[in-house]
Amino acid sequence: MIAIKKYVLSVLVENHPGVLSKIAGLFSRRGYNIHSLTVGITEDPEISRMTIVSVGDDYMFEQINKQLNKLIEVIKVIDLSDHKAVARELSLVKVSADSNNKVLIMEIAHTFRAKVLDMDEKSMIIEITGSERKISSFIELMRPYGIKESIRTGLTSLQRGNKLEN
Repeated sequence: MIAIKKYVLSVLVENHPGVLSKIAGLFSRRGYNIHSLTVGITEDPEISRMTIVSVGDDYMFEQINKQLNKLIEVIKVIDLSDHKAVARELSLVKVSADSNNKVLIMEIAHTFRAKVLDMDEKSMIIEITGSERKISSFIELMRPYGIKESIRTGLTSLQRGNKLEN
């Protein structure tokens, strides 16, 4: 039986146009889905870090890892799948809110250490950061109030400890 699981890769790449497209194309050509992807410049402006989350089996992961390492623009691929990292996600949630439920919504947000960023007579925008599970739980609690819009950044992650390891 093939075990399907979530893989988290931290990929250090050269920071120039076309690199993201090459990496996304690598997944696409092989029929692998990217569950989430975050990209940002590192402490070195010449290097970007991609956090790529995908779901598949060990064979798929091994193939992706090999193909990524073949790309000239890829500096390093680090497997963060086995909780060797600190990982967070950010979400903005616009929820319906009126004078009857604003206080309750703010109490729930406070419990989740979320921040109310904007409020008017009919809605609130709440920012929440944390694990995927925490954000999903918060969103489920907001559903009964009426979610007007929401966005999630996808996972971003850094390896624990002092040194970069595979």
